Amino acid sequence: MQLNELVKEILTNNTLIKGVVSNKMKNSGKEFTKVDFKPVLLKDEMYIQFTKYIDTQVFHENANQFESEKMILEWMMNDFGQMVIFTQEADYQILMSKKGKYKILKKAPSKKMVDFSHNRKKQYILQEGTPYPFLVYLGVMTADGKVKQQRYDKFKQLNRYLELVEDVISEIDQDFIRIVDFGCGKAYLTFALYHYLVDVLKKEVEIIGLDLKENVIQFGNETAEALGFDRLKFYKGDIKSFNEEKTVDMVVSLHACDTATDDSLIKGIQWEAKVIMAVPCCQHELYKKVKSDSVNGLLKYGIYKERVSAIVTDALRASLLEQNGYEVEAVEFVSLEHTAKNIMIRAVKKDIVKDDSKHEYDELKRVFGIEDFYMERNL
Repeated sequence: MQLNELVKEILTNNTLIKGVVSNKMKNSGKEFTKVDFKPVLLKDEMYIQFTKYIDTQVFHENANQFESEKMILEWMMNDFGQMVIFTQEADYQILMSKKGKYKILKKAPSKKMVDFSHNRKKQYILQEGTPYPFLVYLGVMTADGKVKQQRYDKFKQLNRYLELVEDVISEIDQDFIRIVDFGCGKAYLTFALYHYLVDVLKKEVEIIGLDLKENVIQFGNETAEALGFDRLKFYKGDIKSFNEEKTVDMVVSLHACDTATDDSLIKGIQWEAKVIMAVPCCQHELYKKVKSDSVNGLLKYGIYKERVSAIVTDALRASLLEQNGYEVEAVEFVSLEHTAKNIMIRAVKKDIVKDDSKHEYDELKRVFGIEDFYMERNL
């Protein structure tokens, strides 16, 4: 059988369980070094979800059958030397030679098909059909547990946030956890975090939400009182001037604007917080500072310069966290269709500093002509 016929048959008949594209060729122009793919059920329609690996980062992309077939074949014919596909009927290993010739090896099936009938519920910590008092109170759900149509994006965001917390909360190996949430806003995510830690994980917590808006603080405290979230308090204050003498185990900062994100990261480092989670917003600091003759063809366009400045800002932040003993990941928070500010810096205290982290940091500053960086100056 031809490779294109095999891929099309598997996708058309919905027999795919999972697949892996690997062994990147030297002449490939792709950034990613490996791709995993599997079927997912989204709003009652079947898609293929691709997980692309670029260094320590992971990116997800969903595509329909036609798009998926086209991408898989393109990667195998031009960029990668191996693919393994697990299906209900058989396992297939495809080996591609440097001359573009391939071999298909077929074996007995080794994996079981996933039941997609409950797929969407299984991947959510907060499940549809289950009324959660805080979500009902906040207007995300109806009293019988139905997610309101206009609040469905918020519901997905809350679940994604809790999934990201779930991945690292075991790093705080204790029953009592103190958390500071900087720039908490209306605190939907803060209330979700409290519910998850207290009601689901049965942890003892103390959570402080900090924001500059008086009406937001009043709303937060009234809501916490109404819900009986007695270990959740909201205070009006500035991140930079906020002091906390007690041990802080986790620092959260979601969409704190410009250098407010730096201030939250600095506080986390100074407190030696075990987990730091930040989704930066409005990174303006470096926009007027970045310069580089070698990439001026990129930086001369305003919108490109803005995006490059934001990426460089977050890379420098991540590097400074690494230099202070944190293991850092850049992960997708929510889909780009909902917000352009969708990358989370997630850091776990490991007290191990990589040998090359300082060199990488200095080199990044040199390449982009950066002489002064707020977070470094204030650490």
